Amino acid sequence: MHERRRFKDILTTLGYDPVEGFGEGRKIGILIALALLIIITACIAVVMGAYDISIAAVYRTILTHLTFGDVSALPRLHNTIVWDIRVPRIILAISVGGALAIAGAVFQGVFRNPLVEPYILGVSSGAAFGAALGIVFPHIFFSIQISAFIFGALAVTFAYMLARVRGETPIITLILAGVIIGSIFSALVSLLKYISTDTALREIVFWLMGGFYYATWGDVRLLTPFVLFCFIILWGLGWKLNILSMGDEEARTLGVNPEQYKFIVVALATAVTAFAVSLVGIIAWVGLMMPHAARMMLGPDNRYVIPAALMMGATYLIICDTLARTLTTAEIPVGIITSILGAPYLCYLLRQKGRVIFG
Repeated sequence: MHERRRFKDILTTLGYDPVEGFGEGRKIGILIALALLIIITACIAVVMGAYDISIAAVYRTILTHLTFGDVSALPRLHNTIVWDIRVPRIILAISVGGALAIAGAVFQGVFRNPLVEPYILGVSSGAAFGAALGIVFPHIFFSIQISAFIFGALAVTFAYMLARVRGETPIITLILAGVIIGSIFSALVSLLKYISTDTALREIVFWLMGGFYYATWGDVRLLTPFVLFCFIILWGLGWKLNILSMGDEEARTLGVNPEQYKFIVVALATAVTAFAVSLVGIIAWVGLMMPHAARMMLGPDNRYVIPAALMMGATYLIICDTLARTLTTAEIPVGIITSILGAPYLCYLLRQKGRVIFG
């Protein structure tokens, strides 16, 4: 409570006035509505697909599994399509969308810029290089996912080490370091494309566009608990992130070590981003759009922005993935759908940035 009062006093001193319409009750109501929206969207998405299965048959299949009923009594084709393909795909979309959105919220808070995304420090380029290595040299890098995760994390580690100056990590230097490291790994990906076979080249390009075509229950069991773990920690650090978003000097006046907490939140956000990207490829815009939209709805308080961003990212990616697999007979990579929808939103952000309330 004492830290919260000091935080509000600092906001007042810096000229930040309370904004009408951002009351606690309204924020909680919005979070509840977003949670219901995920459920509704998932329930609609699970009955949609290229293969025509009745709504009753879809939910009968799901309820049979959830209630530990007699699965053998279900039609084998229905069980495979609904329980083994659609349900894990939707849950994985929820996990990946939530992971990218909370990572975006953290990066935007730390860098104090609503136009920052989770890939700003080179994690996507590093993961792409790792995946390309796994595709081009499968006998050396036996797992594409593990290789993508390792190199995604290494890219951010290199950027952080490059930006470190006399025990501190200035934000501008960190961003520039991320751009440099990302450019290096992008060049290495281009090199691997050049030397790869036609089959490997097609696989690299397909991976770079992102998608949930190979989603399995194994992926769900790997990613979902990790996303929840990182979310709980980052949510618990919401007040610290609020203070970090005010700048290093203000953070020190409140007794917060900015370097320590920047390292913690950036490390967690990077880990959850690298893990998500390693499983499904590069999916753009979710980590940029959803935190910003959450902030516009709920104000700058990260205690509310982080859970709202997670739920909005999950819902958005369910919608995009459903469009990707139902618009045409041949599945469209979901990264294409998110980019098509995201570009107009970035134009909107650029036009409206001067009017955005950002703590």
